[in-house]
Amino acid sequence: MSKNYIFSSESVGEGHPDKVCDTISDAILDACLAQDKTSRVACETFVKSNVVVVGGEITTRSKFHVNDIIRAAIREIGYVNSDDVFHADHVFITNLLTRQSPDISQGVDAKEADGKDTAEQGAGDQGLMFGYACTETPELMPAPVMFAHRLGRELTRIRKSGKVKWLRPDAKSQVSVQYENGKPVRITNVVISTQHTDNVKHKEIKDFCIKEIVQKVLPAEMLDKKTQFLINPTGRFVIGGPQGDSGLTGRKIIVDTYGGMGRHGGGAFSGKDPSKVDRSAAYMGRYVAKNIIAAGLATKAEIQFAYAIGYPEPVSVCVDTFGTGIVSDEKIEQAVREVFSFKPAAIVKQLNLLRPIYSKTTNYGHFGKNDPDITWEKTDKAAALKRAAK
Repeated sequence: MSKNYIFSSESVGEGHPDKVCDTISDAILDACLAQDKTSRVACETFVKSNVVVVGGEITTRSKFHVNDIIRAAIREIGYVNSDDVFHADHVFITNLLTRQSPDISQGVDAKEADGKDTAEQGAGDQGLMFGYACTETPELMPAPVMFAHRLGRELTRIRKSGKVKWLRPDAKSQVSVQYENGKPVRITNVVISTQHTDNVKHKEIKDFCIKEIVQKVLPAEMLDKKTQFLINPTGRFVIGGPQGDSGLTGRKIIVDTYGGMGRHGGGAFSGKDPSKVDRSAAYMGRYVAKNIIAAGLATKAEIQFAYAIGYPEPVSVCVDTFGTGIVSDEKIEQAVREVFSFKPAAIVKQLNLLRPIYSKTTNYGHFGKNDPDITWEKTDKAAALKRAAK
């Protein structure tokens, strides 16, 4: 990529149909882990109009009513308005959840099985995962996606406060950032689309979004007279959420990660317990990449590793600092292997993942959050990495 370019990333609000599904799937996962930390969960959700369908495989000793969890999740998002077809108290729910396949279970469980190479806990599936970090923001995340998340988070905060009565749950944001010599210098374009009631004028929506959202949360030094604001550019957004469009769990994987700036292995996160390396290893990748940056070994870092189902060790590990490393990528990779273990069981232990923390991750990105429960954002291995890379 050229050092001078414009890069765009998007975010979506909690009421976006796909995020409604992610929220429900993670709420069910947390309900399982709250009572039984050994739960195996792969829960997917589909929504359209006034219908919710949950399916997948769950093996757990936890006792709860799935329908109650679903309705509570929808209520927390804010779908409680009488003028909306999709309503927490009125949706029709179809439950297609079954137990996990014993063939998958024997590959993941830490015990011997016929045809299995090792008695250790193996990966829940084959696949490749990426982790990424950079120095563009205090969160060590790419600027475009963090700016887009800030817009959506503030829009939701104001909506849930009740101060702006015409706001409704569905929303999207997008920010385009101009880079010079590889560094973000200005915001060229801001897009916000927010669902609203039928009785509000477009000008009021636009003025509110610019003054109370954009100018409050984006860095003033990166906005100028040439920055373009596109607010509800279709002119009307009354019908939204699952009434306006169908939703599926796992369809916003770029929003969930690095906004396209870092690569993605293709596996979704929400609704999966940490035995699924799609989720846990991607969190581990972020943890490693962030510690590389915090150690001062590079200003931009990406790590990729891959697994075979049922096998505990990664089949590959690769570090790329895009020419910003103070030592060679090979030396950083060697240090990473020395400091971190990438075995699935070790990842779960290092990041303390067998807890009901996943509803905190669902919205506005799984990375870049300042919360003690989000353990993959810690930089506690930076000093050890720096020593190992000498």
